[in-house]
Amino acid sequence: MAGGAREVLTLQLGHFAGFVGAHWWNQQVRSAGSSTDAKEPPGELCPDVLYRTGRTLHGQETYTPRLIFMDLKGSLSSLKEEGGLYRDKQLDAAIAWCGKLTTHKEELYPKNPYLQDFLSAEGVLSSDGVWRVKSIPNGKGSSPLTTTTTPKPLIPTEASIRVWSDFLRVHLHPRSIRMIQKYNHDGEAGRLEAFGQGESVLKEPKYQEELEDRLHFYVEECDYLQGFQILCDLHDGFSGVGAKAAELLQDEYSGRGIITWGLLPGPYHRGEAQRNIYRLLNTAFGLVHLTAHSSLVCPLSLGGSLGLRPEPPVNFPYLHYDATLPFHCSAILATALDTVTVPYRLCSSPVSMVHLADMLSFCGKKVVTAGAIIPFPLAPGQSLPDSLMQFGGATPWTPLSACGEPSGTRCFAQSVVLRGIDRACHTSQLTPGTSPPSALHACTTGEEILAQYLQQQQPGVMSSSHLLLTPCRVAPPYPHLFSSCSPPGMVLDGSPKGAAVESIPVFGALCSSSSLHQTLEALARDLTKLDLRRWASFMDAGVEHDDVAELLQELQSLAQCYQDGDSLVD
Repeated sequence: MAGGAREVLTLQLGHFAGFVGAHWWNQQVRSAGSSTDAKEPPGELCPDVLYRTGRTLHGQETYTPRLIFMDLKGSLSSLKEEGGLYRDKQLDAAIAWCGKLTTHKEELYPKNPYLQDFLSAEGVLSSDGVWRVKSIPNGKGSSPLTTTTTPKPLIPTEASIRVWSDFLRVHLHPRSIRMIQKYNHDGEAGRLEAFGQGESVLKEPKYQEELEDRLHFYVEECDYLQGFQILCDLHDGFSGVGAKAAELLQDEYSGRGIITWGLLPGPYHRGEAQRNIYRLLNTAFGLVHLTAHSSLVCPLSLGGSLGLRPEPPVNFPYLHYDATLPFHCSAILATALDTVTVPYRLCSSPVSMVHLADMLSFCGKKVVTAGAIIPFPLAPGQSLPDSLMQFGGATPWTPLSACGEPSGTRCFAQSVVLRGIDRACHTSQLTPGTSPPSALHACTTGEEILAQYLQQQQPGVMSSSHLLLTPCRVAPPYPHLFSSCSPPGMVLDGSPKGAAVESIPVFGALCSSSSLHQTLEALARDLTKLDLRRWASFMDAGVEHDDVAELLQELQSLAQCYQDGDSLVD
């Protein structure tokens, strides 16, 4: 373990969380691998915050995510639950029974062609059954593709993506994946649909004890554990799994940060009555219970609303995505997540998870919203002040928490990250004697410009800002969403034919916003309109009528925290 790294343990709970997580871990691999490139800026982000070193029984060093992931039976496709990095046929347990044996063998899923290319690039399964990982420059286990010849593009097609493991290019530790075998991923029967079902999963001793064992395994090898981040599906029964997991973490690891990202795929349709009602109930129960046990909770969605009324998905000026594809939606959310989590992953002067949560969640405001500009629109020849001035007085980022447009709302506190802008573009290069066109153009550093801009946008608001040279990696298997960007991620008037975008600048923010007052109250109003007798199946899963009444009170109390009042700083 690298000395001084403030480790974070990640929990991924649910299938859409798997999609977001797969993109997230792919981006971490790209960033860690690029640190050896002389053209790249020196490492600003510490990969050891999220990754752990290990060693196989054959003595090979590994570098895998510090991750616990729960999903349903049938969701892994060709990926094995124990992963592939430590596999060894020699370690299969010998069968002591000498009588007649009956073998039941499941039909194997065909491996995605993308993963076949990836595995052949990463290593080889030798004749003795041992996985041999190819050596890499930085000496940390499995790594990005490093070959002496130009490989064919490792680009999965949208049609080939069924599940998140179809495009995951990271090897996982055998203690990472835990399948919930009693519920099915596919089909209409045996689904994990309701909050109460999810809660009951972690009340079962076999699942609770195994989660505790895996937590202890990862936590005990940490030197400076700062906390846990939970990526949790809100729309289905995994909201209950997440609530119980957060409660367990709060009970066992008091004082550590717990930041929960509540994930919602989109869009949804008015005609799917039961699915929409369940989504509403699961989201409401999940938000309230996760808020009770987390340091900070942030819903993440490309949808326009958390309530029953469908709203169109959000629009990005420089992205072309299909909102019906989890592969696309999760990539965008992972890019935002990779940016707004920067403060507690920095190599130098990191902001701890606890400190970040305390800054944003004063006076009971433990739910925050997220927003991002993807990519940040810096055109060739422009400086950072030029680009920021183009936004005028409007809130610049696209909302990512299904809480409506941020325009006209009040921000109480915010954490902002701008990354991927070349240092030469930070300040305005004015001809000597020329009057600066704005106060931003008169600033002498990029950090000063960003702080000044935030002060102009939100006077008197507590703001934390970070400016990084490191861009966000969007190389394959990230989907091709950028039609108007050059390979370095600069916004162009026309599309560069045949140019692949591998990295982009991103402007991301977490905000404690008055928009949550209206969002949470609307959620409570939608709940009061429900005739719960029609949804007995949801109640039968372990939720009482008194629980719904208490939920409404909690939602309304939480909403009152966000009434437009005084910010932290006047």
